[in-house]
Amino acid sequence: MDENLVEQNKLPELKLDANQAQGFLQFFKTLPHDPRAIRLFDRRDYYTAHGDNATFIAKTYYRTTSALRQLRSRSDAISSVSVSRNMFETIARDLLLERTDHTLELYEGSGSKWRLIKSGTPGNINSFEEILFANSEMQDSPVVIALSPNFRENGCTIGLGFVDLTKRVLGMAEFLDDSHFTNVESALIALGCKECLLPTQSSKSNENRMLGDALTKCGVMLTERKKSEFKTRDLVQDLGRLVKGSIEPIRDLVSGFEFAPGALGALLTYAELLADESNYGNYTLQSYNLDSYMRLDSAAMKALNVLESKTDANKNFSLFGLMNRTCTAGMGKRLLHMWLKQPLLDVKEINFRLDVVQAFVEDTVLHQDLRQHLKRISDIERLVRNLQKQRAGLQHVVKLYQSCIRLPYIKNALERYDGQFSSMMKERYFDPIELWTGDDHLNRFIGLVEASVDLDQLENGEYMIASSYDSTLTNLKKHLESLESLIHGLHEQTAKDLGLPIDKALKLDKSTQFGHVFRITKKEEPKIRKKLSTGFIVLETRKDGVKFVNSKLKKLGDQYQKILEEYKNCQRDLVNKVVRTAATFSGVFESLAGLLSELDVLLSFADLASSCPTPYTRPDITSSDEGDIILEGSRHPCVEAQDWVNFIPNDCKLIRGKSWFQIITGPNMGGKSTFIRQVGVNILMAQVGCFVPCDKASISVRDCIFARVGAGDCQLRGVSTFMLEMLETSSILRGATDKSLIIIDELGRGTSTYDGFGLAWAICEHIVELIKAPTLFATHFHELTALAHEQVNDDPQRKIAGVANYHVSAHIDSSTRKLTMLYKVEPGACDQSFGIHVAEFANFPESVITQAREKAAELEDFSPPAVCLVDVTQEVGSKRKREFEPDEVHEGAARARKFLEAFAALPLGTMDRREAMQEIRKLKDDLENDAKSCCWLQRFFQQV
Repeated sequence: MDENLVEQNKLPELKLDANQAQGFLQFFKTLPHDPRAIRLFDRRDYYTAHGDNATFIAKTYYRTTSALRQLRSRSDAISSVSVSRNMFETIARDLLLERTDHTLELYEGSGSKWRLIKSGTPGNINSFEEILFANSEMQDSPVVIALSPNFRENGCTIGLGFVDLTKRVLGMAEFLDDSHFTNVESALIALGCKECLLPTQSSKSNENRMLGDALTKCGVMLTERKKSEFKTRDLVQDLGRLVKGSIEPIRDLVSGFEFAPGALGALLTYAELLADESNYGNYTLQSYNLDSYMRLDSAAMKALNVLESKTDANKNFSLFGLMNRTCTAGMGKRLLHMWLKQPLLDVKEINFRLDVVQAFVEDTVLHQDLRQHLKRISDIERLVRNLQKQRAGLQHVVKLYQSCIRLPYIKNALERYDGQFSSMMKERYFDPIELWTGDDHLNRFIGLVEASVDLDQLENGEYMIASSYDSTLTNLKKHLESLESLIHGLHEQTAKDLGLPIDKALKLDKSTQFGHVFRITKKEEPKIRKKLSTGFIVLETRKDGVKFVNSKLKKLGDQYQKILEEYKNCQRDLVNKVVRTAATFSGVFESLAGLLSELDVLLSFADLASSCPTPYTRPDITSSDEGDIILEGSRHPCVEAQDWVNFIPNDCKLIRGKSWFQIITGPNMGGKSTFIRQVGVNILMAQVGCFVPCDKASISVRDCIFARVGAGDCQLRGVSTFMLEMLETSSILRGATDKSLIIIDELGRGTSTYDGFGLAWAICEHIVELIKAPTLFATHFHELTALAHEQVNDDPQRKIAGVANYHVSAHIDSSTRKLTMLYKVEPGACDQSFGIHVAEFANFPESVITQAREKAAELEDFSPPAVCLVDVTQEVGSKRKREFEPDEVHEGAARARKFLEAFAALPLGTMDRREAMQEIRKLKDDLENDAKSCCWLQRFFQQV
């Protein structure tokens, strides 16, 4: 193993004497109990954690309790662990960027006197930004929200306030919500929320538990605050200090909300925005409308793999990882994160983004030129915030300057473009850059930096004010140079006097301890020992030589140090002046950052569209009230990007009144789940403004994507697989409209066959008749395919949504009975399951397979398996005939279900055997009578 790596991960030694330990313990016991807080103590060379925190760190990060040490050996001893600087950065990144169950506090001091110097939460990482992103880009800007729920008889009104501390944005929203808080969940996703404030509740009601579940599903930290903090008093005045512009628009905006201002007031207190004067006049205030963007809940985000996950095998497993080809430092990544959580609904704005992407796809020279120059753009957003918060130095100013001098190249590349979208590109990008780089804006900033900064020293990694920038600095610089000349002259004279060759034997050193000194090797020292003892002062004798001075060098060295200190102080004052002046350009830089990051993301879309082996295509976008959803030759972008996949494209035609609701059947592993997900992913990509992996695409804008695709147990929350499935489906039934897209996979399999089928049928009918949303319903309940043929009293309204059957095809060899997946979606129903064939794939014992076939044959409702085999040469959509008509199956199944329900309702536990047998015989006789008019039911009695 690399020795440097071993050294970095080495556990620092806990070095505290008895007095230090006693003093620290006195302080530590005064800290308030907070189970979420991880407290670390800066001991200069290393950090320490104590008590429960020490145990948590040892188990979580060192993965062993052997890292623990006992502080003091008495009864009041506490567990402690030491943490290196590298490990501290690892802990900070994990707690603040990955987890949502802890806060981080950093203390400094000694003995019994310690003070909190930094604190951070997943929603407020400002204090730790320099540590978190010292060697990496900031990919997402966390948002803190506060909710003020008001429960009433007819529902719940939610007042929401939010603050983005990175972009300095405040916002409010107000909306009605259901018992599952689906609108809250959509807002949490869209805003990228990491932490949520709620008023402390005296009792844990069911509503509060449901709200907590919504936060948990979205990976949001819950922080309770006193109800008294959710106040509106003085809010307008407080916002007037923080927000740019006059106070009247603020007053008008606040007066339009009932509960949201209280939530925003709690945020101002929690984030202590008014305590930092650098915030004054630098925030913007906006009203947030849930209907501005496509709504996505946590289930949809997970089902469509929109954002990265720790378990991703590679970056192409997620839509963000695949689409992220941005090249600016951080800005483009953050904007892409936001766009994927906020797909557009406005057809005009979607087409604008698509126009820009098309321009970049068609003009490869423009594409390559812009990417080349954007690579040299720094993270302007973060640099400007450091300027505003007075945390910046000359290095930050220089990075902004280096970004500014790339703008003429970007402007020239845009100016040379003369394609079909040239006027739009000029208005949106060229004209603003032309304005911002004028003499009244960034050219003045460039002039300031070139006049004030010694740019020649940048090659040496030094950031210094040019001596010519200030007369005082110029004079001090000349004085220093004069003293250096005298010192070098004295060096030459001393070398002659001592009879030593200059630099080879007699060296001139400059140390922090002694200043300017002469140095000779220990080997040379005996030659001039007499002269040293008479005319010089020996300061230090070490292995590297003997250091000494004379009175002249001492005098000149002291003068040099004094002038150098004055020079540094002058430099420091001038740096502060330059930084303050640079901060006045913040508004222009913020606008520029937004424009450049937008260009960066759209270039990334173009790069993705044109670089894939099968290029993407531009979708035709129509409003949600018109048009259909037609994807010809569609593919799943993330699946086809995997090295081992040879993806087979499929068509999806969701046509109003014909195939608006599609029931998709077929074998396990046949591609049903991938197909329905890829439709959702294609629509999301299109509404973000990206080309889609299709041969041709026409998309009617969707206001929401609901997905019920697979469900894992949530036993830690006391929720089973089936219960979670029902909760997610309930959200769909309550929240979906005819403008939504619904994707459902294998609904109802978590319970008995009859219950599951009944639920699936009822849910399908509800979606078809009432919601009327385009739906892809993948299922193994083949009986559901009868829904496509159902007519009740010839009522055309029952079929208005247009139910159509599709299946993923498979071929079974008639001689070997081997199953081959074809991964093609074709019209028509699949009337058999291939579960036993899949079991063969999994190498089940032959005896188990044989017995499974026998039992399946006994229970099979349709014709025998031998007749079910489908030859791959059959005409598309052709299937063997069913033994019974769909209406007869539906009627018979409904009567059988009534029989089972009546049987289940019998109180057998309180009945004697004779009475129970009479009741059962009566139920059986009634069923037999009904079976006389239903052949499907008769077969049950024939098999008994």
